[in-house]
Amino acid sequence: MADERSEVLVTHHDAKAFAVAVLEASGVSSKNAEIVARGLVQADLRGVESHGINRIPSYLARVRNGVLDPKAEPTLTQVTPVVAQVDGNNGFGFPAAHLAMETAISMAQSFGIGMVSVKHSNHFGMSAWIVRQAVDAGMMSLVFTNSSPALPVWGGKSQLMGVSPIACGAPGGENSVPFILDMAPSVAARGKIYKALRRGEKIPEGWALDEDGKPTDDPEKALKGVMLPMGGPKGSALAIMMDVFSGVLSGSAFAGRVVGPYDMSGPGDVGHFIVALKPDLFMSLEEFKSRMDVLYQRVVASDKMEGVDRIYFPGEIEQLNEQRRLKEGIPLVQAEVDALNAEAKRLGVAKIRQLV
Repeated sequence: MADERSEVLVTHHDAKAFAVAVLEASGVSSKNAEIVARGLVQADLRGVESHGINRIPSYLARVRNGVLDPKAEPTLTQVTPVVAQVDGNNGFGFPAAHLAMETAISMAQSFGIGMVSVKHSNHFGMSAWIVRQAVDAGMMSLVFTNSSPALPVWGGKSQLMGVSPIACGAPGGENSVPFILDMAPSVAARGKIYKALRRGEKIPEGWALDEDGKPTDDPEKALKGVMLPMGGPKGSALAIMMDVFSGVLSGSAFAGRVVGPYDMSGPGDVGHFIVALKPDLFMSLEEFKSRMDVLYQRVVASDKMEGVDRIYFPGEIEQLNEQRRLKEGIPLVQAEVDALNAEAKRLGVAKIRQLV
């Protein structure tokens, strides 16, 4: 029997084809399956495995438990020329977020800025893939979401706020990479805890507390306890900010009432907040890109602290991961492959292809 922790490789083409096949077999439309698969594989390519195709079993468990509608289509309501709202209708969060950013980009192309609130959605994977959608269209962007309780407010000890990622981006210049920031307000993303649990690994101390409020390196105990906010009260305040803009404003769940992707008790009711902005509103596009080049060069050429070989721009490490994995393949551990193939067997589709 193969070691559950042994690593195998799959190409991005095969990973995407597999994801599309199992999603379509679960009732997701071809268009939406393509969007979901693309977002998941982008995460794997960028090295954000906690939000990659290994999420599929948990998503499909929600479908089987009737708390996520695989056939739902997001609907759009135009509020003003530069403001719209998307209702996810309790479908996959990926199509809802994709439609929101697509709409925001279209409005920004005409009016300079576009803002879209999303309600009644679900987990939309790695925020950076939505930021990338804007960057590829030559736009700056903000991407906010709220999420299920995992973080205490500063001074508290119970789960209330979500580990909700803050993401934004801007196109780079001729001699720089795009700026893509995607970070959780906790010391580490909660998805990394689930990843460690799946892989039978420990987590670093300082990431989380167990249910008794004690530091733990056990992912199972961490998930019963709380994640720790980065920077103490600062991380806590950022998590609350995500709830204001994504939950309160949209009409979705907020204040600890979002249902997590591994909780089968009901619909997620997640909210998102998405903004696209033209980078040439205040100067020419050429000048903007030139200024981005200067910023990039000043950042990466900064004097290095002891022990540091290279300084990276936000999102640059992930871009380098993507370039490498496009050539070499996406690494998965055997336990993740087994879980994916179990879904394939259940649905009557082919197993995921592995590189030999």
